[in-house]
Amino acid sequence: MTPEFWQKVDALFQAAGALPHDERQALLDRESAGDASLRAEVRELLAADEQASREGFLDPASRRSPTRPAGTTHSAGMVSSQGRSKSRLNGDVAVSLVVGSGPHQASAVESLYRTRMRAGILIILVGFGGFLVKNLLWDEHYADPARRPVLWAHVAIVLAAALVAPVPWSRWPLSLRGFRTVELVLMVLITIFFALFQGSELRRDQWASLAATGHEAEVLDLTSDSCLLRWFAFLVFYGFFVPNTWGRCARILGVVAVCPLAVTVGVGLREGTLGLFQDVLQEMSIWVGLGLSMAVYGSHKIAQLRREAFEARKLGQYRLKHRLGSGGMGEVWLAEHQFLKRPCAIKLIREGLVGDPITLSRFQREVQTTAMLAHPNTVRIYDYGIAEDGTFYYTMEYLPGLTLQDLVQRFGPLPPDRTVYFLRRACSALHEAHGMGLIHRDLKPGNLIASELGGIPDVLKLLDFGLVHATLREPGWEKLSFQGLIAGTPAYLSPEQAAGRTEVDARSDIYSLGAVGYFLLAGRPPFEGETPHHLMVAHLEQPVPPLRVPGREIPPDLEAVILRCLEKDSANRFPDVMSLHQALAACLCADLWTESAAAEWWQAHSRNECCSEDP
Repeated sequence: MTPEFWQKVDALFQAAGALPHDERQALLDRESAGDASLRAEVRELLAADEQASREGFLDPASRRSPTRPAGTTHSAGMVSSQGRSKSRLNGDVAVSLVVGSGPHQASAVESLYRTRMRAGILIILVGFGGFLVKNLLWDEHYADPARRPVLWAHVAIVLAAALVAPVPWSRWPLSLRGFRTVELVLMVLITIFFALFQGSELRRDQWASLAATGHEAEVLDLTSDSCLLRWFAFLVFYGFFVPNTWGRCARILGVVAVCPLAVTVGVGLREGTLGLFQDVLQEMSIWVGLGLSMAVYGSHKIAQLRREAFEARKLGQYRLKHRLGSGGMGEVWLAEHQFLKRPCAIKLIREGLVGDPITLSRFQREVQTTAMLAHPNTVRIYDYGIAEDGTFYYTMEYLPGLTLQDLVQRFGPLPPDRTVYFLRRACSALHEAHGMGLIHRDLKPGNLIASELGGIPDVLKLLDFGLVHATLREPGWEKLSFQGLIAGTPAYLSPEQAAGRTEVDARSDIYSLGAVGYFLLAGRPPFEGETPHHLMVAHLEQPVPPLRVPGREIPPDLEAVILRCLEKDSANRFPDVMSLHQALAACLCADLWTESAAAEWWQAHSRNECCSEDP
């Protein structure tokens, strides 16, 4: 398989994972274009992702839907955004998480399962195997024909453990579903064994023959305690030993905990001794309930400690705190410098792409490109490096605030004066990039964030140069900048991008910035559609709908500027971003949004309302 194939797999996985389950198959059929290998790989990834989510191996903080648009994915002939909501194809995207709660946690979970399975199988082979040999060779415990079912269940446990014993010591790839299957098979066999054992022990002829007249109750109590001890140990062992979420642990052990009570009642009804079992059932209920509670609590606390230990791992001098979002190439985490105690955002390359030299080069190019930019309205890069485990990362300033996407979603369309304010600052940031021959190609409300920094409100920052295109490039750049691929977010693509043109200039970013301005004013992008194809056709062919906001009038001069940015023919747009900046500055509302007005707005809204967890 070539690196290009795995890039397609990753892109299609991200796109399909963002869709409701009933829409995935249509996307897979359409985008795989008859490539059975591609379809199979993506299906396997989706199944693993769903399984990990059900099993709780996603960090609770990561599992909620971040409000920040997490980026785009890219593959030949396909554009996809990662949304889950109704407007997922219009830039309103949420993150579909990969397996695990952070970088390399998928492999950490597998390693944990292998380690636990090795120990568990050894315990089963030594414990159950040892008692089996003892009962067969030295005791006459299984000589009674009535105990033969117990014997076969005992043998089945030992044989099953022996059969799966090579798995955790081998390098065979086994999914989380595979580990869970082995676990459940052994659980079922052990439960059946204990139930049969208890049923045989509680037979009246077994315990009554051991008791002198008048002491049957005491012997029965000792017999039931012997059975109960096994169940109690089984419950607690599973809860503390098997990696789990408390919910799954409670569901599985809830079924197991009912078994000793059901067996006792069944034996009592069959032999007419249920009246003698009243005290046994009361005591058994208490101890089984206690064992179940301990197991569920232990499972929860161990899972919590495991997540905390993972999140506390260090990348160089940085400590990861929690994940902020995920994109096509990697994940973004909130982190802290160990010595400076400065919060920052860390972008990590996705584990599955670490071995791809082209992807690594693109990742490095994104770092170098952003680091070259010094404009105060562009996110700052602090550091770049490779962790001890091979994770590639770079750190950037942490921006506690809201993306413009979030801002509009939470508080509605922006007033014209504030819209002009943000657009002018975006023009300033783009002016520096364009002057260096860099075209952003993924301008959208989710890649522009408004923060309150250093006491200054409404500081705008331009993010994510992962799809940057260089018009002044050195040899080899075309291999790193997705040439020949449609890249971007469908709702904000320029017609040139939608047509698949490989050469774009600053006017492509101007179109996308005009679409951002339209969104800020109207609360929706210029075009809305059910599929990326519909959106691309709209950008290419359909006229831009007039700006209409119920209850509010859009200034004609500002509307004219936005519509000129959205001209189909790039020759009819503003020739460069400074021309656009000047046109925005000439609007009558341009100077109405002041720093004091911005400060009042931020003061009027709580920090929880206005601070997302985006870098």
